[in-house]
Amino acid sequence: MAEKVLLTKSSYEEIEKRLNYLKSTGRAEMAAKIEEARSFGDLSENAEYDLARDEQAKMEQEITELENKLHNAVIIEATDGSDTVGVGSTVTFVFTDDPNSEKTYTIVGSQDSDPFSNKISNESPIGKALVGAKADDVVVADTKAGKKEIKIVSIR
Repeated sequence: MAEKVLLTKSSYEEIEKRLNYLKSTGRAEMAAKIEEARSFGDLSENAEYDLARDEQAKMEQEITELENKLHNAVIIEATDGSDTVGVGSTVTFVFTDDPNSEKTYTIVGSQDSDPFSNKISNESPIGKALVGAKADDVVVADTKAGKKEIKIVSIR
């Protein structure tokens, strides 16, 4: 059984848009590129043709990957009102060894993870530690820098 892919609604729509583009416009453009490369002569010595075929294979692989993501997608919703951290929760926490380290992150699926936008994956060490916890809980995350104690300040 394929593993479920957790996506926000906007990420799902972006993937869908990209897939539709590749299947319609992308394939048509690629067919034209291959046809042009064929016109350059002998296919056994035609570098442009080989390059176009490689690009086509990569595009078809991307189409397959996007189709699989959409097929296995589970749309996540924000967990408004929940007192337990889950995917979609926005969590404010501090590292217990540094009371001035307050951080706020939204827990998202791995496809939507973007630490620079304060979105961490539920599969990351900190995300795993936070999921299932409640406000004022202290959890331990097994990070690359070692074990870190985290105190949850609030959940939205």
